[in-house]
Amino acid sequence: MTSTSRWWKVLGLLIAISLFACVSRGSPDALFITGLQAYRAADYTAAANAFRQSAALAPSSGALQNLGLAEWELRRPGAAVLAWEQALWLDPFNKAARGNLHFVRKAAQLEAPELAWYEVVSTWLPVNWWAWLAGLSFWLAVAAILLPGIFGQRKAAWHQAVAALGVTVFLLSLPAHLGAHTRSRIGFIIQKDTPLRLTPTQDAQTLTRLAAGEPARRQRAQGNYVLVRTSRALGWVKQTQFGLICPRPVARDGAHALKPPPDA
Repeated sequence: MTSTSRWWKVLGLLIAISLFACVSRGSPDALFITGLQAYRAADYTAAANAFRQSAALAPSSGALQNLGLAEWELRRPGAAVLAWEQALWLDPFNKAARGNLHFVRKAAQLEAPELAWYEVVSTWLPVNWWAWLAGLSFWLAVAAILLPGIFGQRKAAWHQAVAALGVTVFLLSLPAHLGAHTRSRIGFIIQKDTPLRLTPTQDAQTLTRLAAGEPARRQRAQGNYVLVRTSRALGWVKQTQFGLICPRPVARDGAHALKPPPDA
């Protein structure tokens, strides 16, 4: 092997290592660890940025829970409420996020979103679970009805019971799907004293001012504004002042969430 070929192989190896290091630094897990280290060092701005980037790449309940803690430490209750609500959207069993929301709403006198009964049902399980539950129950009912005939067996009572159970679970999951769809339009005001305007223009009349963390339902968007309905009025706010409960893109499970501080 010539010295030139060895040099090219070494150069290729160094480039590959450099690319791997760059990708690793930008991965959700690496950003999550960076956020943990910054939070423990009381650098809450860096922690919030790292957790936000991690959640943007691959949303997880743990990253959003920690993002909410960092935002709360930065005195940004609107962003904290949004992050914790998004954490519960992904994992309704996240007790830390639920406890934080209860504390913040009590301290800031904020109301929780008003939910219809089918929207309440949709909060019992993670959104993705309802899709799996509907699919499995449907095909379970189909299998219990068709398979005995396909295999030339006499349909027994337990076949009918399984089919009835599958159909029942499938039908019960449909309201939850509807609830998840309508609940995805719920969002929260991010900035304090956000003006709710009559029309989607900067010079429009201000109907009222909304508190950071106040819930609203998105109706439609126009330019840089979004039409929202609150418990008080219907009006326009800037899109940068409003965040939806449903994070993008589709989420994965998270872990290693920070423990909330005693005052949160």
